[in-house]
Amino acid sequence: MSEQKLNPAALSLADAAQLLSGAAGQLVTVVMLEQDVADGAPTNAEGTLNLVFYAAWLVKEGAGRGD
Repeated sequence: MSEQKLNPAALSLADAAQLLSGAAGQLVTVVMLEQDVADGAPTNAEGTLNLVFYAAWLVKEGAGRGD
């Protein structure tokens, strides 16, 4: 993660992967996030990830699969 303060509303995929890996207790990679974005996960105009919107998308996707 970068040394500056992280903005949870605008994280690079690399910072999001590192932050989510620590919080989830399992590896989350940039490749995994890139796949989610390709599958429709929302991003900001500059390609950053808003953790709240991403979490909501994950919940919606899980509900759609019957998980």
